[in-house]
Amino acid sequence: MRRAIFPGSFDPITMGHVDIIKRSLPLFDELVIAIGVNSTKKYMFSLEQRKAFIEASFADEPKIKVDTYSGLTVDYCQSIDANFILRGLRNPADFEFEKTITQVNRRLSSIETVFLLTSSETSFISSSIVREVIQFGGDYSSMVPSAVKL
Repeated sequence: MRRAIFPGSFDPITMGHVDIIKRSLPLFDELVIAIGVNSTKKYMFSLEQRKAFIEASFADEPKIKVDTYSGLTVDYCQSIDANFILRGLRNPADFEFEKTITQVNRRLSSIETVFLLTSSETSFISSSIVREVIQFGGDYSSMVPSAVKL
C-alpha cells in the first residue's frame, strides 16, 4: 500500500492545502493528513478545531484519514507504515526550507518526500496570511474551505 502523510499545523487548513491534497490523491492509496502538535507554538485554533475543519472538508473522501502526532515526522511515518511524506511548494523559499528537512529525514529513515507545486490560483495563500486576515476582520472565506468557520 502506498501510504503518505501530509504533515503540518493546519492553523487553519487553506485552499492551498486542499489543492495539494486533492491533486495528490491519484498518487497514493491512502493519505493521512497529520496535524503536528508543538507545545511551544501558539495556535489560533485548537487542535480539536483544526482536526474538525479537516475532517469536515474531506468527509466524502475515503482515501483520506486525519490524525495528530508529536515528535519527529519520520518516527510517526514509521509508526503507521507510511512510505511517503507529501509537501507542497509555493515558491523558491519553500523549496530551500523543505530541501533541508528532506535531507535530514533521509539521514534518519528511508521515507521518501514527494513535492507538489501549488497551483497559481492558491500559491499566495498561507495559514499565517489567513490568520492575519482573520485577526484584522477581513474576508478570509475564499482562502479556506467552507468548513473553517469562527
